[in-house]
Amino acid sequence: MALSEPYAIAYEDVSTVTNVILCIDTDAGITGVGCAAPGPLVTGETAAAVQQHYHQVIEPLLRGADPLRRAAVRSQLKAVLPPAPSTLAMVDMALMDLMGKRAGLPVYQILGGYRERIVTSVTIGILPEADTVRRALHFTSQGFRALKIKGGRSVDEDIARVAKVREAAGPAIDIRFDANEGFSETDALKFAAAAADAGVSIIEQPTSRRDSGLMARLTRSSRVPIMADESLITIKDAIALAGDDAADMINIKLMKVGGITPAVHLMGLAAALGMNVMVGCMDEAAIGIAAGLHVALSHPIVRYADLDGHLDLIGDPSGSALTLSDGYLYPSRRPGFGWTP
Repeated sequence: MALSEPYAIAYEDVSTVTNVILCIDTDAGITGVGCAAPGPLVTGETAAAVQQHYHQVIEPLLRGADPLRRAAVRSQLKAVLPPAPSTLAMVDMALMDLMGKRAGLPVYQILGGYRERIVTSVTIGILPEADTVRRALHFTSQGFRALKIKGGRSVDEDIARVAKVREAAGPAIDIRFDANEGFSETDALKFAAAAADAGVSIIEQPTSRRDSGLMARLTRSSRVPIMADESLITIKDAIALAGDDAADMINIKLMKVGGITPAVHLMGLAAALGMNVMVGCMDEAAIGIAAGLHVALSHPIVRYADLDGHLDLIGDPSGSALTLSDGYLYPSRRPGFGWTP
């Protein structure tokens, strides 16, 4: 799918994305749907690799299996697949969708049903200052309450962009910032000081995932909460981040962690460790975003959602899987994730 608005982040420019959608039919007449949004720089996969995993492993293993034995299927897949988080997420989602449809319930109710809607941020890529402000005002005029500004290529330009957006958008808009590992320690400290003055609520992954000590120093010194994104893939990563006090909160993306099952485990761990959670996303079709939304709605530890990866996709077949209104995302009231092709 092409993006109606291509964007830039610290380490890449994005104009098209490829998703892989999996449909699992059952002899009961129910179809479960999952989605993979592979990204070589984040998940370590390509779309071709996902399709290869499907043909060589997933289809032979799942054909004739009991779709309600989700834990058994997942265990068998993990034993034979190489590291492939979005592939696992795709299967996990499809099986969870089947379970919801079999039970006649939306997935978020099965997972806990803590809330029925959540505010999502909308992302502004790296743009010149004036264009950043124009995009911000465009989004707020549409009812968005939270903006996520991408940066990490020039700290001085990032500081100016955030300040101008705050000035233009006013005090009521939640401004979040994501450097995608782009800052040095000096730049990160400089930006954190300015971001506090501008009322930024989160600084996401300011520095390299490979230097947890640097993240810990920033977390201790910053007046703005520091969120780990690229630094978090596994439960071991979350434990290490908490043990080193290297982040105040974590960003859980289904594609990155391997699906709903590990996302639920991470939410429980975050609650035990006293860390807040944001449920985020890749550039995903609406069915993938819907799965993240159902996870975000299920648990009180989720404080933020950044579930906008479907908004600019041209030709997304699954747009009816969720609803956006006045800055809030609402799930479908239909069983499962609410969409069948």
